[in-house]
Order: sequence, then structure tokens, then C-alpha cells
Amino acid sequence: MGRQRSELKGTGYEIFIGALSVLSIVNLVLAAVIPDKALTTVVLVMNGLLSVVLFVDFCYRLATAPSRSDYFLREFGWADLLASLPFQQLKVLRLFRLLRVVRLLRELGPRTIARSLVRDRAESALYTLLLVGLLMLQFGSLGMLRLEAGDPQANIQTASDALWYSLVTMSTVGYGDQFPVTNGGRLLGGLIIIVGVGIFGTLTGFLANAFVAPRRAAPAEQAAGDTAA
Repeated sequence: MGRQRSELKGTGYEIFIGALSVLSIVNLVLAAVIPDKALTTVVLVMNGLLSVVLFVDFCYRLATAPSRSDYFLREFGWADLLASLPFQQLKVLRLFRLLRVVRLLRELGPRTIARSLVRDRAESALYTLLLVGLLMLQFGSLGMLRLEAGDPQANIQTASDALWYSLVTMSTVGYGDQFPVTNGGRLLGGLIIIVGVGIFGTLTGFLANAFVAPRRAAPAEQAAGDTAA
């Protein structure tokens, strides 16, 4: 039990990595079955982004592992490394990562997981926002391409157009160089705007709290030190 807990990098973090592993495996299926080239390109680009995130996770686990050789050989760290490489044939190895996350969370149990998520709700909210942002970037781009495909006046026609539009809209920058012209596309664009405002608004609050909270705690620590003296 102690070894399993030492592998755990935080409940919210493990759930986040598990969700990314599921998404990457789903993307493998989508890339194989989607006939449209532009849609497939979006999926491949997102899978490339996930590969970078999962490679960073591998480096983090390797650097913090109690025994690096045990993690790499016995805990399928080698599978984490190979699955992070830019080769489609190796992506199926992400199943090992997903199985490890499931095993670690099962060791904790539902009640412990719930208490941990509530206790670290700021961190859990951050991971949730990151996951929602990635999902919106991918499926917003896929949906926008699909909805705009039938209109001859559409200016969102390629994977690059769709990804750029979704990213710019989510960030609330809104350059206006790419925009939907169909009713369905505009509805989806409105949803992307709402989600983007929520993500960046919450992220701003999280960062502000992270920087301001220690400063607020300092006077309380000083007062406690004066009382003890």
C-alpha cells in the first residue's frame, strides 16, 4: 500500500492524466475511422499535443519516483516513454498508463478520492479547466469544420482554420479573421466563447489566489510568532 501511495501524484492530477489517456486512445480510433482529411488532421494535431503533455508526465514521474529503475522497468515507465513518442503504432501503449491510474485510484477508494478532491478543490478545479479547454479545442474545431463544410461562403475550411478559430475564441482575443457563417456554426461559436470566458476567468482567479494567499498568511504567522515569544 505504501508503494502505491508513493506512486500517486495527487488525486486530481491522476484523474486528469487518466482522462487524457482515454482521450488519446479515442483519438486513435477517430483518426482511423474519420474519412475527412481536415477532421483527421485536427485529431492528429491534438494527439501530438497530448503526446507532449504525457511526455512531461513521464519526466515528472521519473524525476519524483522513489526508485527510477523500479518505475521504468516494473511500473511500465518504458511504456509511458514509448507512448509519448510521435509514432502512431506506439500510442496503444497508453493503455498501460490508464491501467496504472485506475489501479492507484482503486487503492484509495471512492470516499478517500472524494475527500481529497474537496480538500484540494482549487487544484482539482484547475485540472478540470485544463481538461475542458482541451476537449473544447478539439471537439469545437471538429464541430466547426463539420457545420461549416456545406456553406460555399465559409472561411473555416481547413484544420488550421478551425484550430485557430477555437483557440482565439477561447482565449477571448477574437481577431475576427476566421468566423462561422452558418447558424449551427454560430451557436457552436457562442458555446466556445462562454466556455473560454469561464476558463480564463477562473484561471485568473486561481493564479491571483496562488500569489496573494501566501502574502495574507504572512501576518498571521508573524502574529503567532510574537505570541509564542
